[in-house]
Formats: sequence, structure tokens, C-alpha cells
Amino acid sequence: MTIVVDDAGSGDLLFGVVIGAYRKETDQFTYDVIDVSFYQDLFCEKKYLQEASRIVFNLLKKLKIKPKEEVQICQGSIFDKAVIDLKERYGEDLISKIRVTGEAQRLVEASYLDEIRNLGYEPVDDRESKRAKSFFHMMRWIRANPIRLKLAKTGWPRLKRYKLFKHGKKNKSCSTAVCSKCGKSCAVPFKPDENRAVFCYDCLRKTNSRRKGHPKM
Repeated sequence: MTIVVDDAGSGDLLFGVVIGAYRKETDQFTYDVIDVSFYQDLFCEKKYLQEASRIVFNLLKKLKIKPKEEVQICQGSIFDKAVIDLKERYGEDLISKIRVTGEAQRLVEASYLDEIRNLGYEPVDDRESKRAKSFFHMMRWIRANPIRLKLAKTGWPRLKRYKLFKHGKKNKSCSTAVCSKCGKSCAVPFKPDENRAVFCYDCLRKTNSRRKGHPKM
């Protein structure tokens, strides 16, 4: 038995990223989505890598991965953390990175297309071989109604060259800092001030969670 894991949408302007898992022998398929928010303000922290790993493990659980079952995972960088985590859990011999083709690729791609059609967007034909055309087609669709910016991967640094993405909430540049609480290096979407505490994403989230649990004085 073999489970193949692939992604679709990571290079597309619209929506998040679809991650799918397919078992060839039984023709079973399931997928989940990395929310687009991971490609907006959170993009510089690369939290999408951690989210990709979490989703992969959940998909394998849904498929009820069997002992000694091989997992073949797309060689894209989005799965860098997932591959490390999978090897730690299941062993080096059962995890391999491949160039995904065939039915697994088709199903994941179809799932992404379904998701963006649900937004009201109709993709260009043969978009895989017409990446530039697809990008500008998506951008024109967003420009027609700027409220659609919330559906786009606005955290990409390369988007700063386009006026559309300078309106409203501006893209934030990333800086490297040391978390004042845990001492780990982290990326933050602002220029650190040595006179103010800086927190990494995890520590900030824990701090905010505790504050929400206490009544205001």
C-alpha cells in the first residue's frame, strides 16, 4: 500500500493551498486546506510549513495509514517540515519525496479548482502551462472588486510592485528578532525596537489567550 501526498495552489494568487492524500490501491482520496491567512500577515513567519505538516498527519489519520505503509510526498518546499516530522514518526525508509503525477495530482488540482470556483472565480484554461496569464487573470478579478483582496495571498513580497496591493492594509516587511520570552529567533512583520519587548508568534498567541481568559479590570 502507498499513500501519495500532493498540493495545489501554493503558487497561485487566490485562496489558500489544498493538500490532498491519495491511496492508489483503494482509490481513496481526502484533502484539507491551508487557510489563506497563513499567506497574509503570517507569511513571513512561515507558519504555513507547520500547518502543512499538521494537515498531512490528519489526512493520513483519515485514511487510516497502515503499519509499514509507504508515504510518497511531493518534493515541493511546502512539505519540508512535514517530511522531517513524518520520518521521525514512521521512519526514514517509509517516507520519500517524489514528483507527483497521475491520479493523485489530478485529484488535488481538481479540488483546488473547485475551491476557487466556489469563490466565484473561473480559472483560465490550462493554467499550469500559463502561469503568468493565470496570475494576471486572478489579479484582474481581484481588482474588479477590491474586497476580494481578503481572498489573496497578499503576504508575498513580490506583490509590492503592484498598486493594487498597496491599497488599504499594506504589505509588511519582515525583520529578524529574538523573542523576549523564549529567546528563539523569529521573523516579525515590523522593525524591532530595542526598548520594547518582541514576542514570537507562539509566545504572543499564548499571552493573548491568557489575557482573554481574565476579565477586564
